[in-house]
Amino acid sequence: MEDQLSALDATFLELEEGDPSAHMHIGAVMVMEPQPGGGAPQLEQIHEDVIARLPDLPRYTHRLSTVRTGGLHWPSWVKHAGFSVDRHVRRAALPPPAGIDELVEWAGEYFSHRLDRTRPLWEIVVLDLADGRWAMVTKTHHCLIDGVGSVDIGNTLLDTQPERRVSSNGQTNGGSPPRTRLAEPPARELPRWRRTVSRLAQPPLAVGDAALRAAQSGLHAVGSAAGVAVHPSRARDAVHRSRALAELLVRDELVSAPKSSLNQPIGTGRRLAVHSASLAELKGIKNALGGTLNDVVLAATAGGLRRLLEHRGEEMPEVGLRAMVPVNIRAAGDRLAMGNRITTLFVHLPVAEADPRRRYKRQMEEAETLKSGNQATGSTTLIDLTRHMPPVLHSFMARSMYATRLFNLTITNVPGPQLPLYYFGSKVEQIWPLVPIAAEHAVGLAVFSYDGTLYFCINADRDTVPDLEILSDGIKDALAELGELAHDHSPAA
Repeated sequence: MEDQLSALDATFLELEEGDPSAHMHIGAVMVMEPQPGGGAPQLEQIHEDVIARLPDLPRYTHRLSTVRTGGLHWPSWVKHAGFSVDRHVRRAALPPPAGIDELVEWAGEYFSHRLDRTRPLWEIVVLDLADGRWAMVTKTHHCLIDGVGSVDIGNTLLDTQPERRVSSNGQTNGGSPPRTRLAEPPARELPRWRRTVSRLAQPPLAVGDAALRAAQSGLHAVGSAAGVAVHPSRARDAVHRSRALAELLVRDELVSAPKSSLNQPIGTGRRLAVHSASLAELKGIKNALGGTLNDVVLAATAGGLRRLLEHRGEEMPEVGLRAMVPVNIRAAGDRLAMGNRITTLFVHLPVAEADPRRRYKRQMEEAETLKSGNQATGSTTLIDLTRHMPPVLHSFMARSMYATRLFNLTITNVPGPQLPLYYFGSKVEQIWPLVPIAAEHAVGLAVFSYDGTLYFCINADRDTVPDLEILSDGIKDALAELGELAHDHSPAA
């Protein structure tokens, strides 16, 4: 059977085809401690190591069967006969003085360029910093993997102690004593709504005949109808999903996201801004003020966006800016599974609220509203419906699902390992995540937790966001304000 892209995976290809300004790759910048003698390992060593890991990374030696989507079927993953690791793992040089600022600027330029669709859709670049540290920068197309899945892929390449470990083919890299890979979390029963939506993670049947696909869809519909007649619980589930879809369409499609300077035609260039915060301090905020760590992240982002809109002289939308927040539906047993296992929520950020305490309270109330609603089920139902469409129609729907009427910006918060990681004995000091931005969406925020630190990385259009530092500093100051509120609220204060 062909390894065909799912409808959700193909969405990220179709978004690029709809507008040259959309780059649908995810990525990360990892800053490493120096090797003995300074600098990064030899490139040949990294080539050998990556080759040894490839058996654990399906599709990393595969390319798309066709570079474009549309027509009657989606592309498939096919073995790339001309695969060569040196085309995917290379060195680059930072401009002087080759510090962190230059790395941030270089990464913005690097992420401004799309991956070559005629090859496997990933790259790694290694760079030396002037102080002896080095960086490894990854770029992977979103059709290949999602954010949570990329964490598992990263764990395949990295180690939990300085010594190298044995790969799946039995080789030990670097000649050091072997060690076991990261422990896999035990499988657990998924909540009902996640069991329902996890069906979209399964790729559709791979067929080359559109008529056969249509016939299979028809049989699926008949079978579903028969199942509903025999099993009343399926009828209740169908009604629940229908209501959830209606709620989504009314709330998030008919009532569009507010107008904002964040949503205008953008260019192809990107800029990054990076900020880090103590995970323990952010947990202290949510423990003192209530809510969740995600509430802290969203409320701080709302504060930063308010600063940006004030700087631009824009009116604050009372309903708040609307963020698209991807939600992981990847089961514990899906570790290292390729493709996307996500659905989406649309969250309002109360930028009109000047008082940080009330802003945080409103953000928590928004979260409670989402918990009591059906939006997650509605989102996955909508995506589930699109996978039964032929690709020629799905392309139109995919672009509609990422239109500015639905959301103003993307915010993703991915939990990473809370222990130090290593590569060739170098400790990974920092990890900056990257979330892509769709056409007419000038800003995206990726948040990633690693070894006790939360990293905020803003990906912004270079042309329309010259004031990126205003947003970045605003988020930093909003976190400090929440920290002060938490301190005042603590019993010891």
